Order: sequence, then C-alpha cells, then structure tokens
Amino acid sequence: MESHDNPKFRDVVNNADLVVPDGKPLVWAQQLLGAKEAQQVRGMDLMLSLCAHAEDEGWPVGLYGSTPDVLSMLNGKLSQDYPSLNIKISLSPPFRPLSSKEMNGYIARINESGVKILFVGLGCPKQERWMAEHRDQLNCVMIGVGAAFDFIAGQKQHAPMWMQEAGLEWLFRLLCEPRRLGGRYFKHNPRFIWYFSRQLLVNSIRSKSETER
Repeated sequence: MESHDNPKFRDVVNNADLVVPDGKPLVWAQQLLGAKEAQQVRGMDLMLSLCAHAEDEGWPVGLYGSTPDVLSMLNGKLSQDYPSLNIKISLSPPFRPLSSKEMNGYIARINESGVKILFVGLGCPKQERWMAEHRDQLNCVMIGVGAAFDFIAGQKQHAPMWMQEAGLEWLFRLLCEPRRLGGRYFKHNPRFIWYFSRQLLVNSIRSKSETER
C-alpha cells in the first residue's frame, strides 16, 4: 500500500534486486494470481538463513539500525547461535535525519569494515529508501529485515505458530503494539483487500476472455 500511494517509493521497491513476501496474506494473494509456488519469507527467517550461510562461507556481516541496547542483545544472540559468524560492525544511527557529514561517516565506516552483507533494520519504508539512496556508495549487499533485530534479540514476541499459519501474525503484532500499528493497519488493510479484489476480478475476466477465444 505504501508503493500504491507513493510513486517514488514504488520505484524504490520495483528497482530492488530482491523483493519477498513477508506476510502470509501476500503469499495467498500471489497464489490466487497464479504464482502457485509462492512462499512466505519473513525478514527474521531470511536474516538467520543468511547468517548461517555467511558463517559457513566466512563472510563478514554488519548490522545497521535499531538502538544500542537492541544491537548489543542481537550481537549476543547471533554469537551464541552462530559462534563463527564474523559480525564486523554494528551501527545504531540516531532516529533524527542525519547531516551529510554524519551519513558520509557511516558510509565510510561500513565500507572500511569490509562487510559482505549489511542487515538494515530501520523499518519500512525508511530502510528501503535508505538502501536505494546509498546502494552506489556501499560495497556490500544490503538486506532490509524490518523488525527482525527486535525479534531475534528477544525484544518483541513471536506470534503463536497457529496464528502465523492462519495469516494472523499482523493481528498479534497489532495487539502487542496497538498505538504504533493501529493507524497503519486500519488505514491500509481494508484498502489492500479492496484493490486486490478488483485486481483478482479483472484477471479472472481476462483469463475467461482469453479462454473463450
């Protein structure tokens, strides 16, 4: 819905090297539109899989985003689960807009660290915009992982498995953080259902028309 409402952000998403569905309802939508093999790829699962692969390959990784406390707990958890993982740099930028000098300093530190993969946990859409803005300045692969830092560090609870399987992970997060997520969900979720229903109907009519030909 952010992409639908904001053409500039839409360009950012459409020009990314990799875009994955981290919500179960998005997977169902893809399958209804014909992508039968679509599967859910949560930011946390993607990050942990890449950490395991980076450990095996000896690739240094970096962390960018969240707070110093969360990063400290995240480093501890990753070091415990992946003892040979080389976490070269952990950066917690201030939540305010950065000056050019400050941003150039962060860019230099990331490049000097030699990381191959930089996990970016600034939240959507901020992290996507940040990665797009700096992709030509950084010598690494960047992966936007949303709230994965908080989940892995144990700062946020996981939805029960039955809620994940039922596509209700969003509801669990809403119940945990109603003030932060309420406005976003109540604005976007009904509109997504409306626009997707229209898309599905149009696709069905087109498919029927082509079949009749």
